[in-house]
Amino acid sequence: MTLLLALVLDALMGEPRWLWSRLPHPAVLMGRAVAWADARFNTGPAGRLKGAGVMLGLALAAGLLGGVLSALGPVVEVIVAAILLAQKSLVDHVAAVARGLRTGLPEGRQAVAMIVSRDTAAMDESAIARAAIESAAENLSDGVIAPAFWFAVAGLPGLLIYKIANTADSMIGYRTPRHERFGWAAARLDDLLNLIPARLTALLIAAPYGLLHDLRAIRADARRHRSPNAGWPEAAMARALGIALAGPRAYDGKPRDFPWVNAPGRRPLMARDIDAAIRMLWRTWAVALGLAALLAVT
Repeated sequence: MTLLLALVLDALMGEPRWLWSRLPHPAVLMGRAVAWADARFNTGPAGRLKGAGVMLGLALAAGLLGGVLSALGPVVEVIVAAILLAQKSLVDHVAAVARGLRTGLPEGRQAVAMIVSRDTAAMDESAIARAAIESAAENLSDGVIAPAFWFAVAGLPGLLIYKIANTADSMIGYRTPRHERFGWAAARLDDLLNLIPARLTALLIAAPYGLLHDLRAIRADARRHRSPNAGWPEAAMARALGIALAGPRAYDGKPRDFPWVNAPGRRPLMARDIDAAIRMLWRTWAVALGLAALLAVT
């Protein structure tokens, strides 16, 4: 029942500015903890060992904090879980790209730059829409289904461990000279914790659209993706919308020739395709809500 209520509360409230303009969001606090550990321990030799130790310490601290919060009762559990889910905020950020794109390319580029790390300055309409839809698919898994899954499996300790791993991966999990060794454990733990949720997200997307018979093709496309997990929700969403995702883009001024996901799909995209992706976000959320309801009565 707590998961069901948390999903509903997040969908209704999202991230109210009046609250988080006065208090630091838990995700911000997690980011500060990761940044402190990076500055403190990412020096000298044995970077991979130090990174693994830091990730173990952060995960243990998150799990312990989750246990303490759980002991305060179900009301606290629901509130904390709702805060750490991201359905409404995800929809709001993706919808902002569609609104910006309808105003003009500069506004669309500015809005999509808020949710992706790739270069946006030269994006055309299709590239903007594609980036927003890819972000919607990936963050549906990372920000909604995976947190809900780990909360269902292990309560707040599981949810907080997942969130600290996901936060660490987004900050130090990149293969840069500074973080290739130190961030290895964060990246691998995040991959492991997303292994089941990413595939579950693909199922939740595919089922309402009658695409379960396409799971073999979705799996094949997912394996072409640069990420071991993000390709699953992207491949399912691409097939459900009949569009191609991923493909070439640029990071830090350097072109990257990534393969297409659902390559035969339509490639010219526009704001209405983002609208369709948002409807898919809500439909998938509704299926997840139904599963949470089943868990509540069993």
